[in-house]
Amino acid sequence: MFWPSSKEGQGVNVLKPNQRATVITLLQRNTPQREIARITGIDRKTIRSYHTRWLLDPSNSPGVATGSETLTPQIPPPWPPALVSTSSSLCEVHRVFIEAQLRLRRNATAIFQDLVDAHGYSGAYNSVKRFVRALRKKAPEQFDRLSFLPGEEMQVDYGEGAPTLVPGTDRYKKPRLFVATLRHSRRSFRRVVWKSSQQVWAQLHEQAFRYFGGCPQYVVLDNLKEGVLKADLYEPELNPVYAAMLEHYGVVADPARVRDPNRKGTVEHAIGHTQATALKGRRFESIEAQNEHLEHWETSWAAKRIHGSERQQVQAMFEAERAHLKPLPLLGMQYFTQGVRTVCDDSCVRVDHSSYAARPAAIGSKVLVRIFERRIEIRDLQGALLRTHAKAERPGSVVLPADERVFNPSRETRLILGQAKEIGEHASRLCELMFAAEGRVGQRKLWGIVGLTKRYPAVCIDGACAQALAQGVYSYKQVKALAERLFADAMVAMDEESNMASSVHADTTALEGTLVQQHELIRQADEYADLFTHAALVASAVVAKAMDEKAGGQA
Repeated sequence: MFWPSSKEGQGVNVLKPNQRATVITLLQRNTPQREIARITGIDRKTIRSYHTRWLLDPSNSPGVATGSETLTPQIPPPWPPALVSTSSSLCEVHRVFIEAQLRLRRNATAIFQDLVDAHGYSGAYNSVKRFVRALRKKAPEQFDRLSFLPGEEMQVDYGEGAPTLVPGTDRYKKPRLFVATLRHSRRSFRRVVWKSSQQVWAQLHEQAFRYFGGCPQYVVLDNLKEGVLKADLYEPELNPVYAAMLEHYGVVADPARVRDPNRKGTVEHAIGHTQATALKGRRFESIEAQNEHLEHWETSWAAKRIHGSERQQVQAMFEAERAHLKPLPLLGMQYFTQGVRTVCDDSCVRVDHSSYAARPAAIGSKVLVRIFERRIEIRDLQGALLRTHAKAERPGSVVLPADERVFNPSRETRLILGQAKEIGEHASRLCELMFAAEGRVGQRKLWGIVGLTKRYPAVCIDGACAQALAQGVYSYKQVKALAERLFADAMVAMDEESNMASSVHADTTALEGTLVQQHELIRQADEYADLFTHAALVASAVVAKAMDEKAGGQA
């Protein structure tokens, strides 16, 4: 029977005789320790200890009982040190292929399957896994220690405050913890709020500026929606309220990269310090009580601490930095809400059930509307200011100057004025003046003047309008009477000329004694058309003469 020596219990797990015999037999056959552990289920450390004590040390080598005789196990030659590998992996010949697959972010399973299918690999999956693990080892990434000038940068972020009693209930809830930290001195401003919004986020910045007594040059923030509408590495789109607040204080926003909290590690550490030291294990009955506690803790403890890396007091560094902050403006930020509106056909935009003039913005175009507490600003989509109005006190008000009002904004007005312009210059002028003076009621008179074209030539109507303008009488009846008189005068002149031509033709026919269809005194059809054109010119001359006489009489 096989019994262990007295040294076996010194750092070696005691195995049952059958397990011990199996381990020693496999070791004598140069079976790898990993394979022995897989076959027997014995820990590799125990197998390694048996290999060291029983096979490498002849004084401790026991015999193995086989029937009536005891066989002394054969001592194999000493193995090389465990840290030095004498054989390369089966994957070594496929290193180029495996490295290429790792660059494609493929896992060890997929690489093993491709090696077996396409490259005739005969090894085990574990070999591939170990080889891949070794290739994936990377050197630790180096981070630089950032340093900034006094007054150059402030970092801001949100965290969670301590449980606080919700007003009107018996329930406790964690509010949002806002922390703003000056990067150079590590002086911090801390406030808790129940809810955040675009305006609340901007107001907390404004409170931090006034708490520090000045403004930094840059503000570093992450890409939360209260500050950044659209994250972009090169041109991030800021919230309009937040951007206007920073512009008011002369501060530039510098959003950090997405998923890059190390860029604002100072404020991240300040939030953790606040939660672990000032707020850990505390409850507050109101949000005001928590803010008072935070301000007391910052003044009495956080500001007086010696900073670990700078080896200076935070308050002392802040006193030196205060002089480098930019001065605050005299007036605070006036907050607003902003939206996009469409200019209606009355050249106005609708805001809170009231209408505001939007010219020079074109009808149907899009504009930005900023709603302040007491005024309304209308801007184009690029942000340029177009109009400013005092905010209407009563819903339904129309803020539209009189010179921009249109009595009848319907399409009929434009149609009538267009037809009047086709009649002539004087008719167009008269109709515009009548519509401007009487508005929608005077539109009926315009229809009457335009309708005269069905009975009289346009030249007569335009002449009548010219006389009406000279007389200062803006009336449809007056224009109609003048047009009738001018047309009658033109017809008389035309009849006189026709009678003269007829008499000549009659005398000629009488002399000849016979009727003929063609004669040198009989005019052609084209000449009669010219006759009507001549009559129209005569009418125009009559109109011009009447206007000259009128002008001479007034002189």
